[in-house]
Amino acid sequence: MFSAQIRKVIAAGMIGNVLEWYDFAIYGYFAATIGRQFFPHENAVAQLLSAFGIFAVGYLMRPVGGALIGHIGDRFGRRAALTFSVVAMAVPTFLIGFLPGYATLGLLAPITLMLLRMVQGLSVGGEYTSSMVFLVERAPEGRRGLMGALAACGATSGILLGSAVGAGFAASMSEQALDAWGWRIPFLLGLLVGIAGYLLRRHVLETVASEPRKRAPIVETLHDHWRVVVGFAGLSVFNAVGFYVSFVYLVSWLQIADGIAPARALEINSLSMVVLLPVVIAAGLLSDRFGRKPFLLLATMLAFVAAVPLFWLLNNTSELLAQLGQLGLVLVVGLYGGAQPTMMVEAAPAQVR
Repeated sequence: MFSAQIRKVIAAGMIGNVLEWYDFAIYGYFAATIGRQFFPHENAVAQLLSAFGIFAVGYLMRPVGGALIGHIGDRFGRRAALTFSVVAMAVPTFLIGFLPGYATLGLLAPITLMLLRMVQGLSVGGEYTSSMVFLVERAPEGRRGLMGALAACGATSGILLGSAVGAGFAASMSEQALDAWGWRIPFLLGLLVGIAGYLLRRHVLETVASEPRKRAPIVETLHDHWRVVVGFAGLSVFNAVGFYVSFVYLVSWLQIADGIAPARALEINSLSMVVLLPVVIAAGLLSDRFGRKPFLLLATMLAFVAAVPLFWLLNNTSELLAQLGQLGLVLVVGLYGGAQPTMMVEAAPAQVR
């Protein structure tokens, strides 16, 4: 279907997403353990809330990262932006794996963790959008929707990889060992993917030639195209909230609310994300034929109709019903996430994309 050069472009665009979202996700999967390591004097619920509070700080840095790395991409080229983002994720992830807990550093431990998460959030905010632009701009004729969906698949694959790695460690060692040191290994492994991404992206050709500019891209964007920015933010809310609730927070929900064992909760999540990949690709492919808007509307309507019954299934001690509930969310999130990337790239002016 694709030439060797296009396959190289796809690999370079996706590998950073895999790393970014693997690193960003494993924090969510080990949130309960991290809470016990860095907030030991709280009760179990407060520990989890504290850990997810720091997770949220990283998420709030994403718009800053999008602006900063997007500025780099428009000013210095797509390759510079993608290379910067992959390094900015790999290094703090590796450091989290080595960071001593509260018992060793005291209050400095959660503060340092928060700072590292802020850098991760900055990185992932720029990586996903930059890779979307990179892939869609290099798409063959009539395949823009598919290339945008592949960007989404890179993110999904990273989340899936984090889920699978987490499930593997949870199943292969005792809870005591996992709490004591096992949770650190997935963070340390992220450095390997980061090195691979950096080396691959060093040799990727630019897609947009740099040209002299009278104004900084961020200034031009907010002054001339602020309505587009507001519209994109609104479009992104549905996908962002749906994805994180469905595939990150839900792992902790299954354990705490439904009493499902950690390893089994991660297995349920991993299976759902395996199914998510072909749904996203199918939505991207079909959007090349029928347009992006119908799939965004269909997913939104499905969410309104199915939200209550799906969460009723999830709020159940039956593992089978919980799996079925999450698979329903897969359909909603997959249809939307497969069409959204290309629609946003096509709607953005190329000089400030």
